Amino acid sequence: MDLRQLRTFVTVAKDGTVSRASAELRVAQPALSRQIQALEHDLGVKLFDRVRRRLVLTAEGKELLADCRGALSAVNWISERAQLLRKPDAGIVNVAATPQSIDGVLSVFLASYTKERPNVQVRLIEAVGDELLAIVCRGEAHFAFATAGAIEASDYAVDRIWLPSLEFVAATTPDRKFSRSGRMDLRELGSRPLLLLNRSFAVREAFDAACRVAEFWPNVQFESRTPHTLLALAEAGVGIAVVPSVRKFDAPFPSF
Repeated sequence: MDLRQLRTFVTVAKDGTVSRASAELRVAQPALSRQIQALEHDLGVKLFDRVRRRLVLTAEGKELLADCRGALSAVNWISERAQLLRKPDAGIVNVAATPQSIDGVLSVFLASYTKERPNVQVRLIEAVGDELLAIVCRGEAHFAFATAGAIEASDYAVDRIWLPSLEFVAATTPDRKFSRSGRMDLRELGSRPLLLLNRSFAVREAFDAACRVAEFWPNVQFESRTPHTLLALAEAGVGIAVVPSVRKFDAPFPSF
């Protein structure tokens, strides 16, 4: 069984006669007949019945027709992808990142990047913690967004491209006595209840390290895996949400 046989089968099923399929495919009728016979032999089923001068699909032929069309479509897709990959600035890039990096950074970046590199397909892989680098080392991603602390603490050997420093944002209700913009000292949080990402996130490790350097012991009220949850609780007055600056915000909050 080969692609020529599949194309012949699909074309004959559409046209109803070998003569019409021969004209469409520009192949001699005897050759097409031999291809149909060879396909029936390979599959072990009869595909057509001859009714007067037309070829009519058998029940088995009807069942296999959709599968053959799907196979040909897949082959055409592969061919189109190969042509695309031969173009300059074309290809596939797999990027592993945390949910907040995808939400706050990549969602904005990809909109402009796609316009500049329309032939490059960026595939995002959502992961957290040490799994980010593991995905790269397994060859499942070309790049990963991770904190410096996570990279230095990991046993994985990876090349590094340093990006701008990560900042944290303190989000709270308007009645809290913090400035609405600008920077603040970490120790200004005092004993106020904090809402933090849990320790599966590398950014949480970075925050804890900053606290140790500042000799500050935070009052952790609640931990979560999603920044959205922390921000919702902060808006409800439960505490102060400390989230990475890559998270999108509708209003300015003090950073540190």
